[in-house]
Amino acid sequence: MTVPLATRLAAGETVVMPGVWDAWSALVARRAGFDTVFVSGYAVSGTLLGRPDAGLLGQTEVADVARRVCAAVPDVDVVVDADTGYGNAMNVRRTVELWEAAGAAGMFLEDQTWPKRCGHQPNKDVVSADEWLAKVRAAVDSRTSLFVTARTDARGARGLDEAIDRGRRARDVGADAVFVEAPATVAELETIARALPDVPLVANMAEKSATAHLSVDDLRDLGFRLLVSPVTMLLAATAAADEAARHLRTTGRSTQTRDRFDDFDGLVGLAEHREVEERYRT
Repeated sequence: MTVPLATRLAAGETVVMPGVWDAWSALVARRAGFDTVFVSGYAVSGTLLGRPDAGLLGQTEVADVARRVCAAVPDVDVVVDADTGYGNAMNVRRTVELWEAAGAAGMFLEDQTWPKRCGHQPNKDVVSADEWLAKVRAAVDSRTSLFVTARTDARGARGLDEAIDRGRRARDVGADAVFVEAPATVAELETIARALPDVPLVANMAEKSATAHLSVDDLRDLGFRLLVSPVTMLLAATAAADEAARHLRTTGRSTQTRDRFDDFDGLVGLAEHREVEERYRT
């Protein structure tokens, strides 16, 4: 049984969440020592649909991914991207129900208009603060134990002051953490931390962000303790697969990855499977 995310943060822990998109990537993250992962909408859209993060994923598609991830790593806290909640406040209640049924430990709920965009793409817009806050309240009211992170993209669409105001209001209606997406400078991160000292703050370590050069230690020192790196593993996996595919295409040989076979079997638990299988041999 994992310690609840809220308890860990209240105790002063800094939680780093790599982005995952399926059972395999979650197993890789766990083997690397992570006890919390983030099911990234960007990553799921790219791997499940082969499409960009542009509001194409449906609620039940993400719930299905979450269910598989949670089953693969039951000893890991799984926080699942919920985009804008897939509709109005009542739809958010249904999303909470599905996320908890899947085994998720938390959700991110944002205020973009639909169809949403990746947080670091231009030309984003946001719904009214009241509409978004109704969704945040719906999530808080209907959850059993789900950790609710309120994400606002108002920094790019309305300015930093509006984003901070939304963050405060989300805190006041019961959000467990606040995520002001896409600050442009370290100075803006400092401003966010000063304005919201009494709620856990999320920082995005996405490679395309303006503050991507900051380390976990840097962000912790700035006052951010829930840190998400949503696409690091995805970009690395894509680069490795691309290299292997090109090697196979140009050389006609698979020797580049031959020594990884046993490693993969170990990752997915082949030896443990065989051991259990022996109990039922006739």
